Formats: sequence, structure tokens, C-alpha cells
Amino acid sequence: MERLIEILEDIRPGTDYENCTDLVDGHFLSSLDIIALVAELEDEYDITVPAVEIVPANFNSAAAMMKMIERLQEE
Repeated sequence: MERLIEILEDIRPGTDYENCTDLVDGHFLSSLDIIALVAELEDEYDITVPAVEIVPANFNSAAAMMKMIERLQEE
């Protein structure tokens, strides 16, 4: 989770990623941020994020992103 927070801070600094639960819905992350984030996650965690996974529910919090990452690593 620590590395994920670092990636998020690199993309969009200044947000409390550990506690925020509306990163997409609250407009903390833009669509361009999500695209950059997906690329970083794929490189960092050696996963492929299919288009069907790019939904607000998977990106509204760091915890949700971590669950998605772990699920994709198992596949």
C-alpha cells in the first residue's frame, strides 16, 4: 500500500490518499490522472488493467485500488 500511495502522490500531490474514499467522485483524480495511474500500476505491479476494471468503484480509494491490484495479480 505504501508504494501505491507514493505513486498517487507522484501523479497528484496534496491529497490524503490513505483516508479519502471519493478520489474519482470528489474530482481529486481526473480522467488523465486515471490513465497515468493505470500505466504506473501496470508497470509497478506487473498487471494488466482491462478497460472493464476502469470504473470509479476501483479508483475511489487507495484501498479499493489495492484490492483490484491483488485480484488482478491472482489472475
